[in-house]
Formats: sequence, C-alpha cells, structure tokens
Amino acid sequence: MTRLRAIAIVAVVCAAVVTVAADKPKFTSVWKAPEATGVRFAGKKVAALVISNDQDLRVSGEEQLAGELGKRGVNGIATYRMAPREELITAERARPWFERAGVEGVVALRPVSAETEVIHSPSQWVTNSYYSTLWGYYGYGWSGVYVPGGTTRNTTLVVETLIFSLPLDKLLWAGISTTTDPDKQPIFVKQLIDAAVKEMKQQGLVR
Repeated sequence: MTRLRAIAIVAVVCAAVVTVAADKPKFTSVWKAPEATGVRFAGKKVAALVISNDQDLRVSGEEQLAGELGKRGVNGIATYRMAPREELITAERARPWFERAGVEGVVALRPVSAETEVIHSPSQWVTNSYYSTLWGYYGYGWSGVYVPGGTTRNTTLVVETLIFSLPLDKLLWAGISTTTDPDKQPIFVKQLIDAAVKEMKQQGLVR
C-alpha cells in the first residue's frame, strides 16, 4: 500500500486487511459551530457524500450513510444518485445539482492513511478557509483524495467527517476519527458511519 503523510486535516473511508487486533473508529477530536445549536435536519433532505475515487467504495458508503440518516428521520440521499459522476468532482459543476435537488445539509466523509501520529486541532476547522463552507471544502477535498491499495498491516486510518448547512453556507460540525488495522471494507464503513451518526445524535443534529 502506498503511504501518505498527513500534512493538514484530511480524511474518509478506505480498504485494508482483517486483523485480530482491529480497532473500531474512534473520534479523537470534534468541533461544533455556534450556529449548529439551532439546526435540525429532521424531515429535510441531506446528501451523503463520500469523497473517493474508488467508485465502489463511494457508492456503498453513500448508500449506507443515507440509510442510517433515514432511520433517524432525515431524508438522506446518496450524492452519486443526484448527478453524473463527472459533474460531482468540482464545486462549480456540483453546486447547481445540489441546489436543484433541494439539499439542505451535507454529511461528507474523506479518508487518508498516515504512517506517523497525526494530531488534529479543532481550531484548524475555524481558521482554515477551505473548511468554512461546503463549496470551499468541496474543491479542496477532491484535490487530495487518498487512493488505497495493497495489504499492508499496521495501517492507521484518519477519517474526517464534516457536516455542512447549505442554507447557512457554513460548516456546522467536524470530527476526526482514527482506527488501526481496520476490518474488511464493508464492516469498516459501517462502523465508521455508525460512529459518525452517533456523534450527530449527541450534537442534536438528528434524532
């Protein structure tokens, strides 16, 4: 597996080999915007976005995330269903599709593998201009997609989960989760989504 050193806050879902000592994803850092207090996604359309060049991973991840949102009273929709693939890789081309679909929120996941310890500071979500709005992050996120491969052990995955409000055009919530030697891809994706939705529930964004 090719390794990628973490330079900034990065993140979402990738594949690795099953190991007995596999850890479930754990959130090591979270941040919530003051504006998030009054936001509720119940009954509203929220897009599930997995930023990955692995189409199979992206489709399965977005479907699982949309399904979990639906169980909690949110009208979750997988982003890949909203527009052709080539229309979703830049902010300029993707934005009209989101607006026409009437999306009010976006839950975005993005992954990276790091061979050294990565320390993420919540302040970076506040001070980094890429993260302040969905469309600033959208182009930044697709420009730094991690490509998984191989069967290397002892891989630490760092996964970024971001929640945006489109009406406010603001980042509402951000979290960094890590896992060491993740299980098979479908199991790991489910574990990650379960952890992310649990955090959203604790923050009052979903039921």
